[in-house]
Amino acid sequence: MRPREKRRSSRTRRLGLIVAVVAVVGAGGWFAGTRMQSPADAAASQQPPKAGAVTVPVEHRALTATVVAQGSLEYGSPRSLTLAGSVGASQESDEEAGAAQRVTKAPSAGSRLTEGDVLMQVNGRPVLVLRGPVPMYRTIGPGSSGDDVRQLQKALNRLGFPTGGVTGTYGQGTASAVGRWYRSKGYTAQEPTSADRQQLGQLETAVSDAQLALLTARGDGGKSEGDGESGPESKEVRRLQIKSAEKQLQLANSALASFKAGYGTKVPAGEVVFLPDFPVRVDKTKVRAGDTPDGEVAAVTSSDVVVDAVVPGADASSLREGMAVQVTTADGKEAKGVLSEIGAPGSAPEDAAGHAETGGEPETTGASGGGTSNPVPLKVTIPKPGPLAEDAGGAVTVTIEVGDSSGKVLAVPVAAVQTSAGGQARVRIERDGSVRRVEVDLGISADGLVEVKPDGGALKKGDLVVVGQ
Repeated sequence: MRPREKRRSSRTRRLGLIVAVVAVVGAGGWFAGTRMQSPADAAASQQPPKAGAVTVPVEHRALTATVVAQGSLEYGSPRSLTLAGSVGASQESDEEAGAAQRVTKAPSAGSRLTEGDVLMQVNGRPVLVLRGPVPMYRTIGPGSSGDDVRQLQKALNRLGFPTGGVTGTYGQGTASAVGRWYRSKGYTAQEPTSADRQQLGQLETAVSDAQLALLTARGDGGKSEGDGESGPESKEVRRLQIKSAEKQLQLANSALASFKAGYGTKVPAGEVVFLPDFPVRVDKTKVRAGDTPDGEVAAVTSSDVVVDAVVPGADASSLREGMAVQVTTADGKEAKGVLSEIGAPGSAPEDAAGHAETGGEPETTGASGGGTSNPVPLKVTIPKPGPLAEDAGGAVTVTIEVGDSSGKVLAVPVAAVQTSAGGQARVRIERDGSVRRVEVDLGISADGLVEVKPDGGALKKGDLVVVGQ
């Protein structure tokens, strides 16, 4: 290349480089200028945006209202058992009859008892269980009468040991039925002891002696009072002797009859426990072999499993006895139950729809007004607990369905509902850039939503209701 051409090419490259640098500097200045703010612009950019209404769309859906509470799973109808007295003698000797009472076989915790079963043994004799409302309080035997005898006769008849009638009086038929019942359990009913038989013999001897004394007083062969008498004084003595002998015979016969009235097969006070219903479950045993059976010997429950729970008074106002209940354990086991008891609320709660008088206070947000109420205890019975029976003593969740909307309804969040001083419920809707109030009637509430019933077509699915600012 010629020198002249080289100088021209060099000038061209330098010019291009200068232009490129200027372009880069200019672009940097433009970018910096777009990112720079005046103090006024910077302050304005830090101001919060203008407040606007927080809205959510109206839903069209079915609602199912439930009350959910936590509770504890237990067996129902707990009852403590005590013995009404001593058991009978296991043998007929006087020494055994007066022996100390000792538990020889304790109740078995967790066992299931039906009517007629053996609860435990004391001194080798059984303590049996029967159904009846009257507690055992005495020894029942020949000559006894009353409601306790009547319920004993009914129980024996139910168990297949006829008593010859339910008379309320313990007679020979009842005694025979008692003997057969004991034998069916492998025991001997409480028969008269040797002491009883000895006393019977003594009373019978007393009657014979009295009869002989009367015959002697009357004379040989029962001669008349005047035979062989020598004077008035002797006749008076004979008359008094006869009268005394007749009195002694009368007393002897009376004592014998009274003893025989209670002589025979008996049910000792400590050998039967009456319970209101069966079957029962032995929940706890309070004695061991060798203990004296004084005081509580066991605690029993029904075979039903129950749940004790507590709900707020506002929730309790929507509950009714007999409602179906879903019971769920922590590990997912489920069973069906029935709401069997509802405690009395401490105060009248507001209804679920929020129709409560406000006493002239300004309108409040929310369907229920947020009032407080006293807790209310609930009891749920589970007739067929299934696998839940293994979790007695544990915590469970109870779910009670209290109503449904019978199909799809318009629903809004509870927070969208306002209540005026006059008790009228209303919602605010945003439409065409403005907010207006729509009066509604409230229905069922569930899952944070409440059914709304507007007049006419003032509210429809998809409308935006205001829930906050």
